[in-house]
Formats: sequence, structure tokens, C-alpha cells
Amino acid sequence: MAQFMIEVAIPAEPNTEFIALIPAQRAHIEKLLEQGTVMGYSLSLDRSKLWITLTARNEREALETLRTFPLYGYFELSMHPLMFHNSSIRPLLKVSLN
Repeated sequence: MAQFMIEVAIPAEPNTEFIALIPAQRAHIEKLLEQGTVMGYSLSLDRSKLWITLTARNEREALETLRTFPLYGYFELSMHPLMFHNSSIRPLLKVSLN
């Protein structure tokens, strides 16, 4: 699997439709994070940029994943293939009921 960094420019003045889609976007991202498709999702403090790190077999599959995002129609994006993506986030401990 390949890894990609997606840089997204967000509209400076989002309309009410954009704002109404935010809860669906967040729920979709949570699902993709749990599946391991999205490895990172960051929003700049001024809310003008969004960075998404995801895994896919190729750029086409990465774009297909992005098209499933509720806010995709508002995205101005650029995609960057990565050599690697390191993270300091430790996996959650698995609980054993034994």
C-alpha cells in the first residue's frame, strides 16, 4: 500500500450547506481512521487548510476515497505521494477479559 498526503484549501467563507455537512464529514473520517485508511487528519488553526494522510494502492484509489468525503465538492486539493509517514501515536491497548 502507498501513502499520500492530501493538502486541502477550505473556502474562506463556508456557506450553510458546507457547515451542515461537517458532522457527516467527521463521522466519515472516524470510520476511515478506525479502518486504517486515513492515518491522520489535521485542520489549521485558521481553518483555511486541511491535511489528510491516507493509505491506498495508488493515486486513483486515493482519489476514489477522497470522493466519498461529504465535503469533497468544496475541496481544492493537491495530492503528494509519500515515502513514509511516521507517527508518535501509540496503538490502543487491547483489553483481555481473561
